[in-house]
Amino acid sequence: MAYISHPIPERRPRPPMGWNSWDCYGTTVTEEEVLANAAFMHERLLPYGWDTVVVDIQWYEPTARAHGYNPDPPLSLDAHGRQLPAENRFPSAAGGAGFGPLADRVHQLGLRFGLHIMRGIPRRAVAARLPVAGTEFTADQIADTSSVCPWNPDNYGLDHNHPGAQAYYDSQVAQFADWGVDFIKADDMLFPYHQQEITAYSRAIARSRRPIDLSLSPGTDVSLAHLDHLRESATMWRVCDDLWDRWEDIEAQFARMARWAPWQSERGWADADMLPLGRIGIRAERGEDRLCALTRDEQITLLTLWLISRSPLMMGGDLPTSPPETIELLTNDEALDVLWHSKDNREVMREKDLVLWTANATDETTRYAAVFSLADTPQHRTVPLGSLGAQPHDRVRDVWTRTDTPHDGHSLRIDLPAHGSALYRLTPTAR
Repeated sequence: MAYISHPIPERRPRPPMGWNSWDCYGTTVTEEEVLANAAFMHERLLPYGWDTVVVDIQWYEPTARAHGYNPDPPLSLDAHGRQLPAENRFPSAAGGAGFGPLADRVHQLGLRFGLHIMRGIPRRAVAARLPVAGTEFTADQIADTSSVCPWNPDNYGLDHNHPGAQAYYDSQVAQFADWGVDFIKADDMLFPYHQQEITAYSRAIARSRRPIDLSLSPGTDVSLAHLDHLRESATMWRVCDDLWDRWEDIEAQFARMARWAPWQSERGWADADMLPLGRIGIRAERGEDRLCALTRDEQITLLTLWLISRSPLMMGGDLPTSPPETIELLTNDEALDVLWHSKDNREVMREKDLVLWTANATDETTRYAAVFSLADTPQHRTVPLGSLGAQPHDRVRDVWTRTDTPHDGHSLRIDLPAHGSALYRLTPTAR
């Protein structure tokens, strides 16, 4: 069934920003919950650039549960082994409509619609020897049954020496395009680095003739040696395993993003992973229903690092039930300007527990700087203005507090809480 989706806004040359169902709903999100988050995004976040709604893993699993995966799950598949939304969770998919009606409702809110998919072909399609659409091949002929995901039981990999492997991806992505999908999060691609799979999936997107962003996960075996291939193939790629609301997860991202930040551009974005902020764990893989366990200062540090390193921003908490103070962080336009309008972003100093980053603004006059304390206790720091790329007469504005920070023309004196940070906009003033 062909389903023509509502037109979507033109893409912008900045990292993707949106909401993903994983941190709050794991494998179990429903159509009603997706639409509730989409409506909230339309009303509160879209003016700030948040424009993508992503349904994460196992939307095709009618018996999906929190805290793990069912063995040999009864996946909803079509006659060609392609995943279909589970109708008990996504009732608008009935009658072969797939995600078309849901994508159309998301598009009518001015948003983009995305979904998650596992690498390869469903094991159930292989066992049933289902035909590959448009070919004389069957699923068992194109599967590589020795290539399996270590943590998910849904799929086998594909044998890309067989022409039917590319044909399967082509037909799968063509169906997604027919539904109106704008964003695909392809999982189990980067552990290990599955170059043939990535190339084949990128080729399938190109053949679909729809502008679809490709996001690759999980990132545990990706390095700068893969940069050229990643840029050729994807919009964004994870650089870590799943990140949760633990300080040790956040602290580990400093070194990773320092490596990747100099290479961030419209050619592709290194992804520090979703933002486990607000209300998470409702029916998730990890933990119980809770508010983010990071302190307020740690949450600001997380966002500051993601912004100054120009990581994509995918909110993981349930938007309608997250606290107003979380939404306030997500809609700070002065902070978001760093993501949208900076370049030459880089770590410039790391000395014990003190980390400094700088960036230039695209207007060629403004600069940005971030000061981080990784210490477990509050710290008083004196930072030379020159270390931040500032001049003696610059105006220094803290974008999180929206206040100007006084200085003596030589240095900034900063009180940083445990695991705290400050994000500054530096602008020249007349002498």
